[in-house]
Amino acid sequence: MTSLPFQAFRIRDDKDGYRAGIEMMRADDLSPGEVLIKVAYSSVNYKDALAGSGKGKILRQFPLNGGIDVAGYVAASTDPAFKEGDAVLCTGCGLSETRDGGYAEYARLESKWTIPLPTGLTLRESMALGTAGFTAALSLFQLVRNGQTPQMGPIVVTGATGGVGSLAIDILTRAGFEAHAITGKVEQFDWLIGLGAKQCIAREGLHWGQRPLETARWAGAIDNVGGDMLAGLTRVIRPYGSIASCGLAASADLATTVMPFIIRGLSLLGIASAGTARPIREQVWERLAGDWKPAHLNEIAKTEAGLAELPAIFDRMLAGASLGRTVVKIG
Repeated sequence: MTSLPFQAFRIRDDKDGYRAGIEMMRADDLSPGEVLIKVAYSSVNYKDALAGSGKGKILRQFPLNGGIDVAGYVAASTDPAFKEGDAVLCTGCGLSETRDGGYAEYARLESKWTIPLPTGLTLRESMALGTAGFTAALSLFQLVRNGQTPQMGPIVVTGATGGVGSLAIDILTRAGFEAHAITGKVEQFDWLIGLGAKQCIAREGLHWGQRPLETARWAGAIDNVGGDMLAGLTRVIRPYGSIASCGLAASADLATTVMPFIIRGLSLLGIASAGTARPIREQVWERLAGDWKPAHLNEIAKTEAGLAELPAIFDRMLAGASLGRTVVKIG
């Protein structure tokens, strides 16, 4: 079966220009790896939209299949740790950057990054989470590891209606934290409250002040935005709180001072989900399948699409018009 041609959403950049679309290919043409899987689901992340549209430099080589997330069943494996029919997943780890990603009917994975589907998650749920859910949970994992507790006070989430943000609200609530939301989409306040947010703040109404330290409002933060938003947050986090920096939807720049760090003991934690070491990766996925599993996962990931619909979804996401998560059903 695996010798037959199959569909893939392939991204090219050559003398004919940057382009992406559905092509036919064979398993022998996929990037090398020990585990060949029959893909069931993938998902759409901001990086996928940038890569698939050509509006961001994500791929480091061409051509490659898009999709930084993938979940499915093992079709063949040269690693005895994986047997035919095993349900597995993979997020990040070079997918759609240096090797073929999950937007195809088959994908070949390196066994060192292939994660057995944890008990408590279906394949679809694992991709409703995907890199976004893993990033949100990794942010909380690192906050807790750095000493953050629910008793310290609320955690504010920026970019709260996006994939990472909405899942972070739900995961924080499940973990016993009080979650607050900052968003530019005031029309989605009720939706965020339904996910567990105790307070919603309009992005346009925020005024951080100009002093290096302003009145402390939150015990910590998960920031998806960067730029002025992240700089503002550093001024208003309570003593010995932490900010998990996991995105740059607004800007990669950061203009701040050392004052919050040396006077309030603020910690700024970098969240690099794509290359997370396997032991931590496994712990985070176990939490996502257990006590941190979002209670509103189906509500956050209501949208489902096929490969042919990806370009339109990318355009909506990059225009800031998406809400929650999109699951890609393959085959």
